[in-house]
Amino acid sequence: MENIIRTLRAEHGWSQAALADKLDVSRQSVNAIETGKYDPSLPLAFAIARLFEKSIEDIFVDPQQPAKAAE
Repeated sequence: MENIIRTLRAEHGWSQAALADKLDVSRQSVNAIETGKYDPSLPLAFAIARLFEKSIEDIFVDPQQPAKAAE
């Protein structure tokens, strides 16, 4: 699953370790999620969305779903 976590993290000026601390996960977990090697659990996805004040759908994109038409 694709995501924009790296971009959001950079916008906040956080390292992977800082984000990991905020989410109570390892830095390796953050790296694996950012690179698409690991999809987070639903509770972790909600925690990420809350932290960045975005919806899960704004952060995680299913590459097999067609893109939404511009409104």
